[in-house]
Amino acid sequence: MKKLALATTLLVSLAIVSCAGTSKEKEKKGTATVQTETKKVENNKTETKKMGTIHLTKEEFLKKVVNYETNSKEWKYLGDKPCLIDFYADWCGPCKVVAPILEELATEYEGQIYIYKINTEEEQELAAAFGIRSIPSLLFVPMNEAPQMAQGALPKTNLKEAIDNVLLKKK
Repeated sequence: MKKLALATTLLVSLAIVSCAGTSKEKEKKGTATVQTETKKVENNKTETKKMGTIHLTKEEFLKKVVNYETNSKEWKYLGDKPCLIDFYADWCGPCKVVAPILEELATEYEGQIYIYKINTEEEQELAAAFGIRSIPSLLFVPMNEAPQMAQGALPKTNLKEAIDNVLLKKK
């Protein structure tokens, strides 16, 4: 019985420590993400680079997703493709599990959707505006419809299903 109590205490402590983080862990770790960049080169040819997840600041969010400061009553998505927004923090264990899955999905769905990432530590105002209380939180933003929020580290199959059914309407 004592061993069971000790094991339970250790597991609870481990869970708390893994999501609590330290200030050193909270520092940006310089994760590389590739974005699509299309530009005109010689003879009016177009050059496109590989796409991955796209990190957004508040200013970029207001231009690419929704400007909630000028229109706080109505959701009007500003993008030209549906998007998935990952609210995360560098120190969050479940966020680290979801990150490589989102990178894979960004490649698989290239040209069909955007996958944005918002660091809640750096963009606290954005996180507060969307009521983010737990991370990872994923905001699915279809075209011309209300966004839908999901919380927690979803497996790749569930994320693909949500992208297909909510964002791309493939049923």
